[in-house]
Amino acid sequence: MANCWIIVKRMATDWVGSVVSIDCGATLGVYQGEVSSVDHVSQTISLKHPYHNGVKCPVPEVTFSAMDIKDLKFLDIQNKVNKTSAGKDTATEPSSISTGRHGQTNKTNHSHAITNSSGSISNPRRGSSNSRGTTQSTPRRSNVRNGGAGGQRSKNDECFGDGTDENLDTDFDFEGNLALFDKAAVFSQIDGASSNSHKLQHHNTQAEQKTQSYRHDENILEGKPVTYRQITVPQYVGKEYCTDTGLVVPSVPYELHKQLLAAAERWGLSLERRLEAVGVCSSQMALTLLGGPNRLTPKNVHQRPTVVLLCGPHVQGAQGISCGRHLANHEVEVILFLPNFVKMQESVTSEVNLFSKTSGKQVSSVKDLPMSPVDLVINCLDCHENPLLKEQSWYQSVADWANKNRAPVLSIDPPVSEQPQSVDAKWTLSLGLPLPLADKDSRVYLCDIGLPKMVYQEVGISYHSPFGCKFVIPLHSV
Repeated sequence: MANCWIIVKRMATDWVGSVVSIDCGATLGVYQGEVSSVDHVSQTISLKHPYHNGVKCPVPEVTFSAMDIKDLKFLDIQNKVNKTSAGKDTATEPSSISTGRHGQTNKTNHSHAITNSSGSISNPRRGSSNSRGTTQSTPRRSNVRNGGAGGQRSKNDECFGDGTDENLDTDFDFEGNLALFDKAAVFSQIDGASSNSHKLQHHNTQAEQKTQSYRHDENILEGKPVTYRQITVPQYVGKEYCTDTGLVVPSVPYELHKQLLAAAERWGLSLERRLEAVGVCSSQMALTLLGGPNRLTPKNVHQRPTVVLLCGPHVQGAQGISCGRHLANHEVEVILFLPNFVKMQESVTSEVNLFSKTSGKQVSSVKDLPMSPVDLVINCLDCHENPLLKEQSWYQSVADWANKNRAPVLSIDPPVSEQPQSVDAKWTLSLGLPLPLADKDSRVYLCDIGLPKMVYQEVGISYHSPFGCKFVIPLHSV
């Protein structure tokens, strides 16, 4: 450890700004980059614009501890041109000063060499020759022809001026360039020869390298991207999803879903609060599907998108009406279908009263729905508690209209059913945790309805939010 720090301390005065190659062993690999700083207190060295095993790192700077450095090579990639008294240029090639396997080819004069238990570092003197020997300089072309001082200038000189060839004598440093690219390591990663993945963590106060690990119940390794389990349910129903980040989201049976909503009521999260949360999140998703800022701008009011909401007389219908109210508030042309000859739940009546204060239009007959295709259809016809609604004539006529309109369909909180869905949906939005929906072409999304972790815990669900910075996220079948 003492010898390693002598090396780092020596580099603090001589090698800041130099390009080096640091070998951290078989586990961490080889890094190349420019020395940006050396910390005397924590005994660390930092490289900027780093490369890892020949591949550019996604971070602008990495930091290494002296104890982890197995071998270190200096890559002198700066050309030095010395003007001679005779007016000729003497150029030195870029040189690679190393302590590893290329060390035997170096013909550079060294001012000193410091060696530790893991390798050695050699410091070349400034202005030395390159690793392949001294390069013979080529005299510059004469600016006159026919040997006369007053002769005509060549055509090239007349066109391009003096000094066009003065830098052509410097050879390209192939050795130094190849040292920045470790082909063996790259091809090893491509071929899958390396079975262990390591993550290098960098700290400002200390440089520590460690491999992130997870408990046995937190990850699944099956030759696929790592998936993480942070949500567990007391009853496995055989259907699981995962987020874009690899977090597994299990589905829950409808009975557990009901218990979860009942627990939310006891905690003060009333139905009205949940309706508002679903309305905001589903309308935000609908606005994105309609084109977002590319379609909805104050200067584009003459091309406002049209959305048709198909709602039944139940809680699912109330969720759709809440979504329609928020869409109307964002200058969307909203047409709400709701049958008026059946008894409405109180929540539906309340949402209809709020919707009537917007510019949205409400109809109760299929004949009043648009005959031409609209921009989006939002389906909230189905009910978890009453599957017999599908047998009623008004339901069948509305479902038939939706399938013939050729508009894409977003289904909000659809029930679990072994029967085919009456309305073919392109997108499905589940609430809180997904139900075990049948495999189909519909893309499944998950909506955050604002339930705290303690509410999930009350019904036996170990819950960690999968939403991150979003309120609606896509889910993928596992």
